[in-house]
Amino acid sequence: MSWSEIAFWSLVVALVVLWAAWRVASRLDGLHRKVAGSRGALDAQLVRRAWAAVDLASSGGMDPASALVVVDAAYVVLDAADPETGEHVLAIDGLPTAREDAESNLSAALREALGDAEEIAGLRAGPAGEQAAALAAAWYRATLARRFHNEAVTQARRVRRRWYVRAAHLPGRAPMPHTVELDDRMPEGLDRGVGPGA
Repeated sequence: MSWSEIAFWSLVVALVVLWAAWRVASRLDGLHRKVAGSRGALDAQLVRRAWAAVDLASSGGMDPASALVVVDAAYVVLDAADPETGEHVLAIDGLPTAREDAESNLSAALREALGDAEEIAGLRAGPAGEQAAALAAAWYRATLARRFHNEAVTQARRVRRRWYVRAAHLPGRAPMPHTVELDDRMPEGLDRGVGPGA
C-alpha cells in the first residue's frame, strides 16, 4: 500500500469517526434539551398543584386546622423561588433536597387533610367541589410531568454512560441529570375523574 493510499484511508477513517462523534453529540444535546424542557414543565405543574392546594384550603370546604396545615405546606413549596429572579429553581441535576422535602410534605399534608375516599366524595359534592377537581387535575398533571422528566433523564444518563461518550468527553461541562424522587401519591378518591380511566 502506498503512502497516498494510507493517507486516503486514514482521512476516510477520521471523517467517519468525526461524523459518528457529531451524531452522538447531537443526540446527547437533544436529550439534554429534552431534560431541560421536561424540567420546566414539571416545575410549572408542581407550582400549579401548590396553588390548587391553596385554593382548596381557602374554599371553606376543609376544617380550619387542616386548611392551615395545607396552606403552610403549599407556601413552603411556593417560597422555593430564586430571590433574585423570582422563578422557581429546578436544576438539571434534580430538585434541591429542601424542595423535594417540601413537595413530599405537601403531598402528606393533603392526604392527611383530605382523609379517606368518603370524605373526598363529600368534599367534591359540596361547595368546594370545583377546587377539589382542580387539585386532582393539577396533581395528576404533576405526576405525569415527573414521569416524563424521569424518563428523559434516564435516556440521557443511558447515553452518557457509554464508554465512547465518556472517552470523547461529549457531554462537555453539562452536569449529569438526576431523576426527581418525591412522594406524589394522590389520596384515594381524589384521583376519581382524572387520568386515563376518566
